[in-house]
Amino acid sequence: MLKRIILVVSLSSFFLFLSTSQVAAQTATPVATKRQVKQQKRIGQGVVSGELTKRETKQLKRQQRDIRRTKRRAKADGKVTRRERAVIDRKQDRASKNVARKKNNKRDRN
Repeated sequence: MLKRIILVVSLSSFFLFLSTSQVAAQTATPVATKRQVKQQKRIGQGVVSGELTKRETKQLKRQQRDIRRTKRRAKADGKVTRRERAVIDRKQDRASKNVARKKNNKRDRN
C-alpha cells in the first residue's frame, strides 16, 4: 500500500513537472528577447553618442515598450502562436529600421 502511494505521488509530481516545462517552452521567446536587448543597447549607444535627440529617443523607447506589451499579451494564454510570433517579429523589424534611420538622420543632441 505504501509503495503504491509513493508511486502515485512520484508519478503525479513527474507529470506536473512535464506540464510546467511544456508551458515554459510554449511561451518562451528567446529570439525576440535577444533582439530586443540588442535594440535597447543600440538606442542607449545613440543617446550616449548624441546621434539621437530626446524626441527620437522617446519615440524609440515607446516602440520598445509596445513590443514588450505585445510579448506579454502573447504569453498570457500560455502559448505563443506562429501568428503572434510573426507580429512580434514584424514589430521588431520596424523598430530596428527606425533605430537605424533615426541614428543616421544627421540630427544630433548637440
